[in-house]
Amino acid sequence: MTKEVLLSIKGLQFEGEHDTNDLETVTAAEYYKKNDSHYVVYDEATEGFDATTKNIIKWNEKTLDMTKRGLVNAHMVFEESKKIMTDYRTPFGSILIGIDTRQIWVEEKEEKIRVHVDYALEVNYEYLADCKICMDVMAKDGAEVLLS
Repeated sequence: MTKEVLLSIKGLQFEGEHDTNDLETVTAAEYYKKNDSHYVVYDEATEGFDATTKNIIKWNEKTLDMTKRGLVNAHMVFEESKKIMTDYRTPFGSILIGIDTRQIWVEEKEEKIRVHVDYALEVNYEYLADCKICMDVMAKDGAEVLLS
């Protein structure tokens, strides 16, 4: 995998039998692998603010860590069969979130890595929704496949 990549992150939130909310981001990022862990680093802009948030995503077969620093600050850990509580700090205040990870699935090919995470989301100790993260990391020169 090359250092310069395109990252696609799709978050799906299931709020009822037929209600889903999804959000997809496609952005340029940097990728590297160190000590059997994969890393993706990218900056995220937030509409209405000049400041950005630096995102560092680290994963292996069993865990996914997402660290946000800047306008939004959080350290979210997704580890199979574990519930992790963390503060999610925004310009509007802090939220206590719980991440109860059910499954992490990683598919690694030469020029593309796909990561799926299934989890339940809690806010202030109250169940909010069942969620999924679908992440694709692809070498920039193979981007036409990602964007199609």
